[in-house]
Amino acid sequence: MKLSSIFSINLAALMAAGLISLSSCSDNKKDYWNLGPDEPENPDSPTAQIKPRYIWVDAAANFPDFANSIENITRDLTLAKDAGFTDIVVDVRPTTGDILFKSSHCDQVKSLNAWVDGTRKAIHRTATWDYLQAFIDEGHKLGLRIHAGFNTMVGGHSTGGDNAPAGILFRDSSKKEWANYRYNGGKPANVMDLGDLEKFFNPGNPEVVDYICSLLKDLAAYDIDGIVLDRGRYNDLYSDFSPLSRQQYEAYINAKVQKWPQDIFPEGTTNTTLGKGYTNYTKTWLEFRAKTIYEFMEKCQSAVKSVKPDLTFGVYVGGWYNSYYNTGVNWASKKYDPYGKQSWASERYKNYGYAELMDHILIGAYANPKSVYGTNEWTMQGFCSQAKSKIGSACPLVVGGPDVDWRWTGSSAEYTRDEILDAIKNSVSACINACDGYFLFDMIHLKMDPEKWNAVSEGNNAYVTDWNNKYGDKE
Repeated sequence: MKLSSIFSINLAALMAAGLISLSSCSDNKKDYWNLGPDEPENPDSPTAQIKPRYIWVDAAANFPDFANSIENITRDLTLAKDAGFTDIVVDVRPTTGDILFKSSHCDQVKSLNAWVDGTRKAIHRTATWDYLQAFIDEGHKLGLRIHAGFNTMVGGHSTGGDNAPAGILFRDSSKKEWANYRYNGGKPANVMDLGDLEKFFNPGNPEVVDYICSLLKDLAAYDIDGIVLDRGRYNDLYSDFSPLSRQQYEAYINAKVQKWPQDIFPEGTTNTTLGKGYTNYTKTWLEFRAKTIYEFMEKCQSAVKSVKPDLTFGVYVGGWYNSYYNTGVNWASKKYDPYGKQSWASERYKNYGYAELMDHILIGAYANPKSVYGTNEWTMQGFCSQAKSKIGSACPLVVGGPDVDWRWTGSSAEYTRDEILDAIKNSVSACINACDGYFLFDMIHLKMDPEKWNAVSEGNNAYVTDWNNKYGDKE
């Protein structure tokens, strides 16, 4: 099917609904993010602002359209605006760890692998114009806010755009010790010596921190409306067991670990989940990892704010807080204490909640189409409401929503066409009313299926219409 036929949408209905986007970001961040609740005590108050709707634009998946065509960027940003989205997160550091913005600290992306007509192929970038700047220019013309998505802890990929290694960890052998050491039995090994396709950094390595911060400073120099760090974390529970991490952990607990890292893990631990009967070190190890990520985020925030104090800084995280310890991330407020609620949490784990560092947090509410509404994790609504309760007022904006490609849920999960489209439409109300905004991953899933564009448009339309009926047209 030709691309021109894929992108059809019921624009007349959207225009009739009055779906118009928010203006560009104010210079005053507090004014911009002072969104207020859905039902303010005084509906005429200027704090009663309509909530934002974010859509993510993955670099690799959308590269066939965007690598060499500003016209395609304009076309699809227009579709996003007409579908009721107000904020675009454009991925400018994909899984190779190279970049799609200007910096002297890293190589530009030259090619990425993407699915084209059912096959995986390399898409080469031959254009010389600035990829990120094109999104900024075209998005701002449309009244959209443009945020830069930043794939944080990836330093290379074994099969880059030409099925060849790509990224700084492959280009510069002197950086090998920046890489994560992974343990899954036996002796911990540097991932550069293992078969992992993606090569993660060790977030506790000071040289890695300095490198990431240098990239973020260059990114902050752009006229963007915000930065969103993706995968600012450990790869999994088996990471990082480098000699450096051992040294740092032993200094933290002021003791030596005799069997490294076997003494850390209880029996039955996997790369994603702890086993039972925790060892003497298990909880302090999880606490140490959360501390490491907290301090990393603190430095990243400082780097960004040193360039532009009012630039919106934040993260994307998965909404499954109860198991997110496996990545070393505590995205809650310091005021939320999981001790006594979660078996893995120590008394000091709450000290490393990093929500207070953030201006916005995007929550992946990645439940299946039959789990839109609910109060618990693994429902879209529940992911958002629980995230909001754990973050509270620590972060001004908590935005949540689904991944609308449900193939990953497994062959046993079968959904009818109506169930999928209804889930997309209803996800807007389920998520936006449970937190401070809506978030959808990813634009490519809408572009591949024009009925999904219409479904999310209906959801955004219903929200905007309802809000305007209650509070008047303040958008």
